[in-house]
Amino acid sequence: MAAYGFVAGLPLALSGFTLRYWLSESGVTLAIIGVTANIGLAYSLKFLWAPLLDHVPPPGPLRHLGRRRGWLAVIQPLLAVAALALALTRPSQAPFVTIAAAALIAWLSASQDIVVDAWRIELFPPKLQGAALAVYVWGYRVALLIATSGAIWAAGIVGWRASLIGLAVLIAAGLLVTLAAPEPTADLPPAAPRGGMGARLRHALVEPLTEFLTRPGAWTVLAFVALFKLGEAMAGIMTAPFYRALGFDGVAIGGIGPFSLGGTLAGIALGGVLVARIGVGRALLCTGWAQTLAMGMYLVLAWTPGNVPMLYLTVTIEALAQGMADAAFLTFLSGLCTRSFAATHYALLSSLAAIAIHTLGGFSGVLAAQLGWKEFYALCMFAALPSMALMLRLLRRYPPAERGESAAR
Repeated sequence: MAAYGFVAGLPLALSGFTLRYWLSESGVTLAIIGVTANIGLAYSLKFLWAPLLDHVPPPGPLRHLGRRRGWLAVIQPLLAVAALALALTRPSQAPFVTIAAAALIAWLSASQDIVVDAWRIELFPPKLQGAALAVYVWGYRVALLIATSGAIWAAGIVGWRASLIGLAVLIAAGLLVTLAAPEPTADLPPAAPRGGMGARLRHALVEPLTEFLTRPGAWTVLAFVALFKLGEAMAGIMTAPFYRALGFDGVAIGGIGPFSLGGTLAGIALGGVLVARIGVGRALLCTGWAQTLAMGMYLVLAWTPGNVPMLYLTVTIEALAQGMADAAFLTFLSGLCTRSFAATHYALLSSLAAIAIHTLGGFSGVLAAQLGWKEFYALCMFAALPSMALMLRLLRRYPPAERGESAAR
């Protein structure tokens, strides 16, 4: 799980913060940098092709690796090639070519996530899902540290091209993880009906979605999932140009990595304790408020430009709150999945968690340019409030035990 978290975190950072910092350093405008939020639409729309990965066997000789590992053996080499292609672009001359390469990385990375999430849900029993997620996020956060602070630091020494080629090599190592991993034994989806393409599509897509949407409170759950990370994600999209606008250089920004990692690991541990002590629903509510209030540190930082200790304190507190929220949120999503449709259900839920981010989030650059940094981050805090209201409704009308029984059927 730690190794899969590592290989999943590298391409996400490469097509996210590191890409935006590279574009910012190359002189690309804030409006174009804001558009990069739409790269993540691949994560929002992955439920559209997740049923194929649930139902269609891997091609040719890779079938002997199994349903999950076989598809990973297809996706991971292509992902490494896409990362190499990004490294060879020149954003100062053709920024949209760079963005297109990053979009391909995001699509392949989302496909990898579909299969890894299904692998985890099928391999680990319910009582170990929380621990598996924690270890996954640890590996994931180490990868984010390498692909953000490490890549920025290396770019200052050997240049962006060599730095990004190094990330492509690390991404290619994902295939070694897959070859070493066991193939889970899980309930397979019901056999596909005989008939035309329409019948097969209904079986692959409509049946798992119908099973989920007929549960009590399903639509409230989906609305909450869609909005839970919106405010925090809008704030995070613009951190690279925000830090530069406040006068922090590459050395200071590159130094945030250990503080971000330490805060995240502590947050994951605290979030896991909260889930065990008070249940996933109440833990989500507590960590959601912590995540919202932590964004106030961006406002404090905006009033103290160039203050490096305040930068590191802001990063630590934000990472702590986000780690707590991630531990509760991902456990919540996993508990909603039926094992026989694990890829489809988890892809649907995690896609909804990102769809508002990668649509409304695309306007973050325009909002920051028009409002100013202080007003923009105040708006990000208010954007988190609707999900908190929905969480209160869920806790009141659909107690955690009832939702857990519904999800397990």
